Amino acid sequence: MKFRSALAASLILAFGSTGAAAGTSVLFVGNSFLFGFGSAVRFYRADTVTDLNDEGIGGVPALFKSFTQQAGLDYDVSLETRSGSGLDFHLANKLAVIGRRGWDKVVMHGYSTLDADRPRDPAKLIVTTRQMADVLRAKNPNVELYLVATWSRADETYSAKGAWAGQPIDVMARDVRAAYDKAAAGVAAKAVNPVGEAWTRAIQTGVADANPYDGIEAGKLDLWTYDHYHASTHGYYLEALVIFGSVTGRDPRSLGVNECSAYELGLSRADAKALQQVAFDQLASAGVVVAAPAVLPKAANPERCSVRR
Repeated sequence: MKFRSALAASLILAFGSTGAAAGTSVLFVGNSFLFGFGSAVRFYRADTVTDLNDEGIGGVPALFKSFTQQAGLDYDVSLETRSGSGLDFHLANKLAVIGRRGWDKVVMHGYSTLDADRPRDPAKLIVTTRQMADVLRAKNPNVELYLVATWSRADETYSAKGAWAGQPIDVMARDVRAAYDKAAAGVAAKAVNPVGEAWTRAIQTGVADANPYDGIEAGKLDLWTYDHYHASTHGYYLEALVIFGSVTGRDPRSLGVNECSAYELGLSRADAKALQQVAFDQLASAGVVVAAPAVLPKAANPERCSVRR
C-alpha cells in the first residue's frame, strides 16, 4: 500500500512537472487580422481548433496549432473572433463565450488603427485591455496574457485619406506597438507579440515589398492581400510564426523548410525559410527566443502533413 501511494505521488509529481506545454489551453481573441480574411488561412485546418462562434474558422490559431503539433507540443487552441471589431465588442457581446472556462494563455488584440472612431488614439485599447484582463483573471488568476501589436496598413499609409498618410510604412507599426506596450504595462501582460515590427523587418531586409500600390518587386513577397489592408497568406504565416515563438519560446526556424503548413498553403521552401528567419530575428532582438538547431523533418508530402494529432 505504501509503495502504491508513493508511486501515485511520484506519477502526479512527474505529470505535474511537464510544464506549460502539457495540454495548455490557449484562447485567441481578435478580428479579421486573426481569422485570416482575404486568404486561404481563413478556413485552414478548422477541425484542429475550437471556434467558439461556430463559424468554421481556422485562421492564425490553426497555424499556431499546426506549428505546436510539429514541435511536439500539446496545446488546446480556441478562438473567438469578429470582423472589424476591437476588444470593446468582445466585452459587450462575447463574455458568456469567453468566460465559459478559465484559460491558461490568451492571445488578443484590438482594432488595427487602435480605435475605429479615433485612429491613432490608444485610450480605448488601454481601457478595454484592462477590462478584458479583469474578466480573464476572474476565471484564472494565473492566466498569461499576450497582446498582438499588428502591422502597418498600406491603405492607411499610401492613401491620402489614411490616418498615417504620407509617412514611412514603418511608422504605423511603431505607433501601434507603443500603444500595446502601454496596454501591456497596465495589465502586467506576459508579452507583446511584435507582429507589425516583423512585417517592417521583412520589408527592410528585402524579403517583402514596401508598397503594393506600385507593383511588387521581383523576388519580394506581398504581405498584404488584395485590399492592401489585411494580410496575404504570407503575411498571416509570418504573424503565426511570431506568435508561436513568443508564446512557446521556440525558435521559429526550428520548424524547418519542410514545415507542413507552408507546404499545404502553397508557400515555397525559400519563402518559409525567409519568413521563419524574419520571425526569429525580430524575437531574438528582444531576447524572447534563443537560437536553436533547425529541426528538418522529412520532405513535406500529403501523407505526412495530413496527420491531425
